[in-house]
Amino acid sequence: MADFEQKMTDILNYGALNLAMAIGYKNRIFDVLQDLDKPATLDEIAEASGLSKRYLKEWLAIMVTGGIVELQSAGGREDAYFLPPEHASFLARKSNGTNLGVYTQEIPLLTSCAMDSVNKGFETGEGISFSKYPDFQQFMSQLADAKHEQILVEKFLPSVENGKLVERLTSGIRVCDLGCGQGVALNLMARAFPESEFTGIDNHEPALARGRQQAAKNGLANVVYRNMDAAAICGNKDFYQKFDYICAFDAIHDQSHPLEALKGIRYMLVPGGLFSMIDIKASTVLAENMDHPMGPFLYTVSLMHCMPIGLNDNGTGLGMMWGRQKARDMLKQAGFEHVEILDMEYDGFNLHYLCRAS
Repeated sequence: MADFEQKMTDILNYGALNLAMAIGYKNRIFDVLQDLDKPATLDEIAEASGLSKRYLKEWLAIMVTGGIVELQSAGGREDAYFLPPEHASFLARKSNGTNLGVYTQEIPLLTSCAMDSVNKGFETGEGISFSKYPDFQQFMSQLADAKHEQILVEKFLPSVENGKLVERLTSGIRVCDLGCGQGVALNLMARAFPESEFTGIDNHEPALARGRQQAAKNGLANVVYRNMDAAAICGNKDFYQKFDYICAFDAIHDQSHPLEALKGIRYMLVPGGLFSMIDIKASTVLAENMDHPMGPFLYTVSLMHCMPIGLNDNGTGLGMMWGRQKARDMLKQAGFEHVEILDMEYDGFNLHYLCRAS
């Protein structure tokens, strides 16, 4: 009883900390504290950040009692606040690959977007419209865009078949990004490999419009965007065996009809073509996720977003944590006989399912 009482106390404290840290990250307070690089008074932090002293004082109290920021003396009676470098390395934007602070925003955003709809879904079993999540979708797009800009061309693509894919991209092949969103990955690839042709497929027109706009701004003549339902591609003769390489970045688990989408991908690949599916690193078996370092967090994101989105249009509601076993089985059902499941040293959240069409 005492152990669970302590656990409940920790949950309440850490839940409150997550909310406060999301506010701090959004307002760049961690970045300001990192740049100050010294114990700073409330006046100094307010001046450096341009934020309200009274709000900062209350926020800093949360950070100090939560063990995120250290309370020190500035001499006399005035308090000073210091963000240790070992904390800043996980909280500030300059941290790049080690930045975990950015993820503190997910649960508060999902609560704001979808809490009422999820509660209603428990009664009705219905899905939640994509349109309910504008702020969260924008946040996730920014997150994915930053990751693509850091690793896609420099690390991910060279890792596929030990560099053979890059050689083919350089010579010129036909590529599709399914679930391309605003097209950051697509435009990055199109710019890096001008001899290849790139097609982005998504069913969210505002995102596609932004992708087209950015492609035009960058003068990319080798990229097109198509508004299509991934689950309705099979049978479209214009796309039969059209692509040499297809990628889907964290897109399949959100599909209402993921198996049909995977069959569409297989339909679009030329014989010998490659499909890279990047999706969450987890097991299908709940008991095997007990030691997952972010299990509760990821299942919550799935409950609040991925699963209800996937229930739309009489969908399966696959959810984010569908896991490698189900993913492998569905890929085989879709017609992929050759599937490799690969870890990525630069992405601990996801696995790379590399599939070859016979």
